[in-house]
Amino acid sequence: MSAIQDILALKEEHRATILAHNYQMPEVQDVADLVGDSLELSRAAARLDAEVIVFCGVDFMAETAAILSPSKKVVLPEKGAWCPMAHMISPEQLRDLKALHPEAAVVCYVNSTAEIKAESDVCCTSANGVQVVSSLSEKEVIFVPDRNLAAYVARHTDKKIIPWNGYCYVHDHMTAEQVRAARAEHPLAEVLVHPECRPEVIDEADFTYSTAGMGRHAKASTAREFIIGTEVGMIHRLKKDNPGKEFYPLTSDAICHNMKKTDLYKILRALQTLEPQVTVPEEIAGKARRSIERMLAVKV
Repeated sequence: MSAIQDILALKEEHRATILAHNYQMPEVQDVADLVGDSLELSRAAARLDAEVIVFCGVDFMAETAAILSPSKKVVLPEKGAWCPMAHMISPEQLRDLKALHPEAAVVCYVNSTAEIKAESDVCCTSANGVQVVSSLSEKEVIFVPDRNLAAYVARHTDKKIIPWNGYCYVHDHMTAEQVRAARAEHPLAEVLVHPECRPEVIDEADFTYSTAGMGRHAKASTAREFIIGTEVGMIHRLKKDNPGKEFYPLTSDAICHNMKKTDLYKILRALQTLEPQVTVPEEIAGKARRSIERMLAVKV
């Protein structure tokens, strides 16, 4: 049997569901039951009727699934798949920031550790950050850990945003010059960029979306060509969902190396052993769950 056949057989045996982020390798996306962005996968983890969740992503995503589904086994096929941005702030640093701004609400990007979620009032994703912040009664908002998403939210709300100086190395390295060069090479293409990009990159783009938003826009648009300013793994899903349309990465080196650590054989091994399992201590999970569920209650 092939690895894919073995995966499908074991998935059925264990009543498992495979979730994959849009940045995963093409073959991983193709074997998954659901491919999506952080918000889509968070919602799926909360409602899934499965005994095992195999999460093809990075550490904070599997943690979120474990927090929302404490009765399920959550397995991260590659234990070493982690998000550098999520680890750019510690709970101690956030507590110090909260002490400096005691009247501020704390919003943490879902790209954060369980400990940071537990210290926050509410989570958000790139898809709903503006709506989450706008829903708060507080006039000041501490926003961690992504400075670029914080800047994007600040533009679209009337809140005073107090950002943390974290960033996604993939998106933060994109430049306005790259947008202009890509436009010169593909003059008929629409430019879609992620809100984790720097403000000057967003200024040069036509639209700013989460990866799920990019997918919806590409389907609805009459344009036939698109320049995509996010991690290159998104191109596979866009091409698969939009035959006949062309998609070009803003830069071919927009690669999250941790997202690429998962492959079919690691998924197979995870299903064979149900390891490595991701768990979160309940004293942290309970507090983090409240901030995630508060996010999920916000209408987008």
